[in-house]
Amino acid sequence: MTLRTDVGGASNYALQEAIGAYSDEAYTNAKKLSGSGIVGPNPDIDKETETYIGQLRWFTTMNPTINVASLTSSTDGTVSTYGSDYLTYVKTVRTYGATKVNLQKIVAQDDGLAKIGRDFAEHKAQDKHDSILAVLKGVAISECVVGAAVGGGGTGLGGQTFDNDPESALHGMYVDLGAALAVTAASASNQGAARATGFLNAFGMAYKDYEPEYAYLVTSPEVMASLRAANLVDQDRVADGNINFQTIFDGKFRLISTRASQGLSSAQITKLNTGAGVDIVGTKTSFIVLPGAIAMEDLVVDEPVEIERAAAAYMGGGTTSVWHRWGYINAPAGYDWVGDTDSFPTNADYQMVSTSGTPGALTAATDVLTGVTGVYTRKATSVLSLGILPVFHS
Repeated sequence: MTLRTDVGGASNYALQEAIGAYSDEAYTNAKKLSGSGIVGPNPDIDKETETYIGQLRWFTTMNPTINVASLTSSTDGTVSTYGSDYLTYVKTVRTYGATKVNLQKIVAQDDGLAKIGRDFAEHKAQDKHDSILAVLKGVAISECVVGAAVGGGGTGLGGQTFDNDPESALHGMYVDLGAALAVTAASASNQGAARATGFLNAFGMAYKDYEPEYAYLVTSPEVMASLRAANLVDQDRVADGNINFQTIFDGKFRLISTRASQGLSSAQITKLNTGAGVDIVGTKTSFIVLPGAIAMEDLVVDEPVEIERAAAAYMGGGTTSVWHRWGYINAPAGYDWVGDTDSFPTNADYQMVSTSGTPGALTAATDVLTGVTGVYTRKATSVLSLGILPVFHS
């Protein structure tokens, strides 16, 4: 049987004289975050703003003035006041298209655009996953700059501890376990749940007495294998929407295992460690994420599917192009977007920093990180209102 891949106009097909039906190879991309509970809606987001950005506003917490009444002093009591704040979120729009030569089917016996249509849902879901991961990394970079650089009124004091003030502007919302493994080796004095206390400690350091009932632990297959080897994975699973999650510590952490690279690059960590604050020692990253920590709202895009025909192309044989368009807003809870507000951001844009108001790559920032913030700056008064906790470990 002769196999041909050199047929003019259809060189992307493996053609044979005896035709058999095409089958589709299964996609084996990294497990996606977009279908998990870390993403949720936010009805307060206005998707119909006129520019590339929109804003949310709220009343901030009050520090009331409590007066002590007097029967002898006629001095007026001091009134309490309240304030408000707002944060900015950014829209993005993505496109995906393909073209076929109309007469290609005569030699290929297959409609090339049918393959594009069948796989569209997979590619759109993958794009959303990639953007969510980019937002997680962007938030991690922003918080690491807080702990490692000079800003917010002083020199960064590293990540969260059991003792720091949750309203501290000098402590980043992350925990660095340093040289410790996420799951430590077993020994006579280190058995069972004690082998993974790093995650429990990190959760307690970040949320202190406001520790949520459960969270999602986004981690690598390597750490997942370590949890299994330590016999820490609970026997019963937790149903969340249409997903059954494996859990550890009696459901405390719902496990999301993905081989997608979560960590910061060595160049990024090196740049962060040029700051005057506390260096980051851990080289790998896992994320503890609260439910709905990233609000994702789909945008209404004009002409979500458009077909274009060029009848005269290929000497009158013609071509047909199909384009898909979709858009969404990714808004991590408690953060303000200070990146570019005059274009739709790419995934790389989510992971940039802002140097005196100019967005750019972290690795291109000046050493010591003077005047540098992440493109996501913290708007919440307390880290207890935030939902993304990067955990650095070895």
